[in-house]
Amino acid sequence: MGELKIRYEPLKEIVVLDYVRFPSVEDLVRFTNVVAGGKAVGIYWTNGIAFIYYPLSPREAVVKSVIEEKKAYWAFLAFAIMPEYQKTVETREKIIAPILDVSSSPLYRKVTEWLKQQEDHMK
Repeated sequence: MGELKIRYEPLKEIVVLDYVRFPSVEDLVRFTNVVAGGKAVGIYWTNGIAFIYYPLSPREAVVKSVIEEKKAYWAFLAFAIMPEYQKTVETREKIIAPILDVSSSPLYRKVTEWLKQQEDHMK
């Protein structure tokens, strides 16, 4: 086997087509549960924000954009303020969602910084 090269190439841009701020993490959990047809869905957490995103379908043009331009398209981004990390969130309807701490990801940290800026604009 020849020499294996590993190279990190972060995205240069994420284009968010739509986003929604939910009033609570529990509302975000309910939403993800409905969208997933009642199945448990992990929710990301970074920098005091819980969120989930839905990328555009991986069609040829989208894949080409990611590879050539380092640009990703997210069809929808949903979030809620969650100041403290916790491993799970349970709603009053007993829907339990795992919360994944992705704070070590530079990409997700930038996403939550952007969301906080949008939050400031909403006030």
